[in-house]
Amino acid sequence: MDVSIITTLAQAADPQEYGRKAGKAIALGIGAGLGTIGPGVGVGFIFGKVIESVTRQPEMRDEITSIQWLGFALTEAIIFYAFIFGLIAFFLSG
Repeated sequence: MDVSIITTLAQAADPQEYGRKAGKAIALGIGAGLGTIGPGVGVGFIFGKVIESVTRQPEMRDEITSIQWLGFALTEAIIFYAFIFGLIAFFLSG
């Protein structure tokens, strides 16, 4: 293997451009990751309270379950918003 080819390629690369791309990728990962912490806690809280409610009042199971899925859907929407905003910031940042 010829080392001079590798050094030539490394010298031709623009380190600032690769630094920007790496920074944008890291920011997207951190932003999307932090944006999912709150909804993750919220989903756990919702299902924990549903289990607690159904054990206290089993006759209300159907009504509690329908409310549970509404809360779950609204909480999951936050995760998608965080991901979409992260993608927008990733692709529109100069």
